[in-house]
This record gives sequence, structure tokens and C-alpha cells, in this order.
Amino acid sequence: MKAAALKAKVTKAKTTRKVAPHRDHAAATIESFRRDPGFAAEYLNAVLADGDQEELMVALRYMADAFGGVPGLAARARLNATTLYRTLSKKGNPELKTISALLGAMGMRLAVQPITDDAH
Repeated sequence: MKAAALKAKVTKAKTTRKVAPHRDHAAATIESFRRDPGFAAEYLNAVLADGDQEELMVALRYMADAFGGVPGLAARARLNATTLYRTLSKKGNPELKTISALLGAMGMRLAVQPITDDAH
């Protein structure tokens, strides 16, 4: 699925799904990622395909919450929890090794794919 189509699907799902009135968009997104790690990976790929750093950081924060919270992920990734909180903040600028460790703790990894003609 193309990145823009996936993002539109996420937005539509969040607006059409029956959600308890007390849950906000962030909570619904986190719950979706928790229930379906494959969906979380697709969403992150969509953000990486055509999002900016701010959007990536928001996605990583949601995913951190969905996959056990910062303290649990930090322990599994062998990272300092305080540093990870700072890394995932709005002003965070994670290094590749931190992103790789974080994704590994979530059961995911970075991958590179060739761009095909139909993707342009």
C-alpha cells in the first residue's frame, strides 16, 4: 500500500471507528499499534516514506507507548530510560543506533527497498 493511502486509511479508521468518548486520537492510535504490530510497522514505513522528522518522532512516541512504554523498551533495548525519553521528545534527534535498538525492542527493524517506477 502506498504511504499516502496508508496514512489516509489510518485517519479514516480513527474517525469512523466507534471509540469511547474519553479516548483521544493518540490513545486510539496507540491501541491500534498494540493490537496489530504489522499495522504499526506499515504506519511507520508510511511515515518514513513521506513524513518529516516531527511526524516520525510522534509515531515513535506512540509506538513506544504501544510496545511497553519507555522504561520497558529502554530495558529491552539496553538504553538509558531518561535518555530515551529525551530522544523521543519533540526536540529529540535520535541516532541510527538508537532507532535500531528501539525498533529491535519492538520486534521490528529498519530495511532498505529499491524505489520502483510505479512508486514515483
